[in-house]
Amino acid sequence: PHQMPLRYSHSPTPFGYLPLSAPHSTSDLTFLLHDFTYQSSTLLPGVAGAFRSLSFPLTGTFMLDAKLLKSNQLLYDSTGQGTPQLREPRELFAFPALNESLRAPRWPIECEVIKERIHHIEWIPPLPEYFYQPTGQEKVPQIVGEEKGTVVYHIDSAAANGAHFTSSRVGGRRGIVRPSAVDLKGPEDNTLLFESRFESGNLQKAVRVDTFEYELTLQPDLYTGKHTQWFYFRVQNTRRAVTYRFTIVNLTKAKSLYATGMKPLMYSQLDAQTGHVGWRREGGDIRYYKSSQGVGQRPLYCLTWTVQFPYDYDTCFFAHFYPYTYSDLQRYLLRVANDPARAPYCKLRSLCRSLAGNTVYLLTVTSPSRSPREAAAKKAVVISARVHPGEPNGSWVMKGLLDFILSDAPDARLLRDAFLFKVVPMLNPDGVVVGNSRCSLTGRDMNRHYGTILKDSFPCIWHTRNMIKRILEEREILLYCDFHGHSRKNNVFMYGCNNKYDHKRQLHERVFPLMLSKNAPDKFSFQSCRFKVQKCKEGTGRVVMWRMGIQNSYTLESTFGGSTLGHKREIHFTTEDLKALGYHVCDTLLDFCDPDRSKFRQCLSELQEILQQEICKKREHLGREKDLESTWNDISWSDIESR
Repeated sequence: PHQMPLRYSHSPTPFGYLPLSAPHSTSDLTFLLHDFTYQSSTLLPGVAGAFRSLSFPLTGTFMLDAKLLKSNQLLYDSTGQGTPQLREPRELFAFPALNESLRAPRWPIECEVIKERIHHIEWIPPLPEYFYQPTGQEKVPQIVGEEKGTVVYHIDSAAANGAHFTSSRVGGRRGIVRPSAVDLKGPEDNTLLFESRFESGNLQKAVRVDTFEYELTLQPDLYTGKHTQWFYFRVQNTRRAVTYRFTIVNLTKAKSLYATGMKPLMYSQLDAQTGHVGWRREGGDIRYYKSSQGVGQRPLYCLTWTVQFPYDYDTCFFAHFYPYTYSDLQRYLLRVANDPARAPYCKLRSLCRSLAGNTVYLLTVTSPSRSPREAAAKKAVVISARVHPGEPNGSWVMKGLLDFILSDAPDARLLRDAFLFKVVPMLNPDGVVVGNSRCSLTGRDMNRHYGTILKDSFPCIWHTRNMIKRILEEREILLYCDFHGHSRKNNVFMYGCNNKYDHKRQLHERVFPLMLSKNAPDKFSFQSCRFKVQKCKEGTGRVVMWRMGIQNSYTLESTFGGSTLGHKREIHFTTEDLKALGYHVCDTLLDFCDPDRSKFRQCLSELQEILQQEICKKREHLGREKDLESTWNDISWSDIESR
């Protein structure tokens, strides 16, 4: 193994100390994040069918081993003529600043998209937002349907029924955006006006079944007939001081955190404008229950809740979790790109284009090295998020991690000196744009296809795996971690991989999660972690990367709900909690690699003790003799785990 180039001497940095991202002002140079320098294998035709490649001046110091300086690529001029010549490898390009604006997201041509841009302020609630406490007396509304109710909002679902993705364009379907909500009959008409045809929005139909009661149907993932969990929609024409009831009628998961106290999120535009108040947990009389109706052999489930709006004639939004859109990511990267202080140690490029032509971004974060030998000695850390588009939790953890490793904090500089970070902040931009819960525009869950050879069908996954393969050819990858969200468990936890043939390695693969639980004791639950490799999970990122040789390969799951631990018990997570978790991942990385191995040895000893206690319990349950001398031969930790 490579020797660490530095001796660590660090102390935990309070997350509140971390600097915010550099503010973006109208005087900043805007940055077109799409037109990067591409390798010949990743060039894609643009809208007009021509290729474009830009070359930027090199800044900073040499960062790569000499064997990586190969380049046999073509440079294209503005007319599209190719000139065979060498150029610097793409990893060396610093942030350019171009007088161009961000491109709008590309949508499938079936999708209607409103012209209005949706933007929400970030806000941290001043008081804890506690779980809803079920009484057992919550109402269970029976589905009325459009036969007896009135359809007040409906969008075309053609893309969900047997179709497949063909092409995309900025703004989606051509032509005038047709109204999907009913017309109000006058100022006294108190019908709510629904809308979801915006980025990450998801609502297919709303039926008014009583004066202040609505049944809601979610749009399944495009080109599928399933996967309904994520919701995000707007209502207008509200009335204050009256109780509204909303019931989502076509959810597909049998279990949900809504059954144990999670509340939906609501955002009032007037509250944001007048009091700088953002998303907050709202809702009463919350119940999650099995529907009396189903689709074929598949049962459906309902979520119902009540709410009172704070103002008359307000514009409000509801969401399953704090939204984080593709445009949010672009704005964040724009601020990073326009910060000259970060340019020497953060390089931004396009990993590939998605099926719809949206850019999948790749950040390389590391300190400039003094020599190729020093650069080659650095171990790599690979982090990704949003392979499942309906899990914005991962984006908020990612934002916290990036805020930290791009900051001036001493520990951040230490991490950049020691490691080469490769970060893919949004693996499935198409799914995020259209408001899917789980799938890409193939109609498939990309987190089951990391072993694919279908480059054209799964470009984001193929290029990620290929990038990791190339890194492994030149250096060790110390850690791979893919950020997700979880809808049935509270807290944060990890899924790892278990080597059942080497008991020492079994313990080593659990050290990082155990350290993280110690650094974030009120958020991270080690007891919820699982390390069993199931056959149905063979195509996931963590398992494929583990089989490629990355020993510490994990999925980090952060709840949609909140914590059941410590002083945060029974409290919903905020975006600040998730961003703080991103910092804790960084802090744990320093502990994990500290040349002073006392923490590492302490964790190994603790894991040994935990394992033997669990084996004793297992043997007692099986009625077997407690023979700890043969534990490794007949019972492993993976045998103990339920899943």
